Amino acid sequence: MVLPASICVFCGSRRGRDPAMARAAAALGRLLGENGIRLVYGAGGIGLMDVVAQAALDAGGQVTGVMPRHLATRELIKQGLTELHVVDSMHDRKRMMFDLSDAFIALPGGIGTLEETVEILSWRQLGIHDKPVLLLNVGGAWGHFAALMRDRADAGFCAESDLDLYEIVDDVQHVLAALGNARPPTIHPFTDWT
Repeated sequence: MVLPASICVFCGSRRGRDPAMARAAAALGRLLGENGIRLVYGAGGIGLMDVVAQAALDAGGQVTGVMPRHLATRELIKQGLTELHVVDSMHDRKRMMFDLSDAFIALPGGIGTLEETVEILSWRQLGIHDKPVLLLNVGGAWGHFAALMRDRADAGFCAESDLDLYEIVDDVQHVLAALGNARPPTIHPFTDWT
């Protein structure tokens, strides 16, 4: 099984109310660090962002953070990162995280996490990349998203194969197997989009 050298993790700048979210973020960070997989993330020192990064660092892993200049003080840049990039905009942040990563994992989060995840899925749908995308479904956190996508497919607004753009993984212990078994998505030509 060939594992990615670097994984971008999208996650909340808050920890959420359920302590299981922070436990999963810590377990994911440890998993990446222990397996020599570089963590790429938004460089925040708060919320789940801080938890996943600290766990990866504590496990001896490499952690690269990417922070837009206008959030550099607001999101409190995590200290002790292996590498830090301060960029001009949110667009630059997302593009750099994409360029530095071989796969993506979305932990629970808020609007920013949802936006980053949907954009990376959209890029995959359009054939811009074929990097694996996992949704770590801690406590069913991605269940409503999966239901929404099912509804969009049933309503004819996306192809059935669009439901394969991501894989939902219920536990951190299944992440490496899911990444190792990931397959490129089916890309439909625009002529089929009627």
